[in-house]
Amino acid sequence: MSTAYLFPGQGSQFVGMGKEHYNANPEFAKMIDQANEILGVDLRSIMFEGPEEKLKQTEFTQPAIFLHSVALYKTLSATPDMVAGHSLGEFSALVACNAVSFEDALKIVRRRGELMQAAGAANPGTMAAIIGMEDDQVELVCDKASATTKLEVVPANYNCPGQLVISGYVDAVKSAVDFAKEDGARMAMLLPVSGAFHSSLMEPAFMGLKESLENLEINTPDCPIYSNFTAEPTSDVDEIRSNLLDQLMNPVRWTQTLQNMIANGATSFVEVGPGKVLQGLVKRTDRKAEISGHQ
Repeated sequence: MSTAYLFPGQGSQFVGMGKEHYNANPEFAKMIDQANEILGVDLRSIMFEGPEEKLKQTEFTQPAIFLHSVALYKTLSATPDMVAGHSLGEFSALVACNAVSFEDALKIVRRRGELMQAAGAANPGTMAAIIGMEDDQVELVCDKASATTKLEVVPANYNCPGQLVISGYVDAVKSAVDFAKEDGARMAMLLPVSGAFHSSLMEPAFMGLKESLENLEINTPDCPIYSNFTAEPTSDVDEIRSNLLDQLMNPVRWTQTLQNMIANGATSFVEVGPGKVLQGLVKRTDRKAEISGHQ
């Protein structure tokens, strides 16, 4: 009987996130106020009041989701046997297993958000969700669209069986969406994102993130953390650091992460953070898995 704690990534934000916890829980409120001081940004009002367009800006979205997740986790008496986070959520997971301090992780998440937003402006791209196709079929669709447009489109998030998000140049992603529909996808739709995350279009963010990660103090985690890049567990500090960088321009292997957690004994999953996206992905990966959440 092992319990895995999961932390969400970009897309789970909403205006009003964390407000009820802030009003009801002094420990949660203290961390929100502390984050405002550390960053010199009124993240609290962006989270609680919006406007939505501002909250959706990557430079604010990422620290907001991280802050909600970690502040909420710190109010729980949790002892995870393993942890994982979806993209940005990997930083929340690192705080949960005491590999990285809250303050250090908050600063680097803010920096990561700024770098990725700038990369999205420098290399305009988009993402799309493909539902109802096997992973290898979607991979072939991406290859076909790339060959047709001479532009990159690649798998970005292997979310669960039958659900894959693709990323790349706008024309290539649109082409892949058309091919996916022709090949029988149940749904293929563009996503409202500010960049082609987890693709080579994020290259302008690479050196800045590399520099920040080189200066990040990482300790041996209390339990294994499953990496987005490899979908495998690790407690090795150097591997954790390199995986965080490799994650930037490579796919999130979430389906494989959940399958490996289950194979390694996870019987229950707890999602901590805004929304219930990851709970749904667990259910679609293994219907027998026990899943709960703290929003």
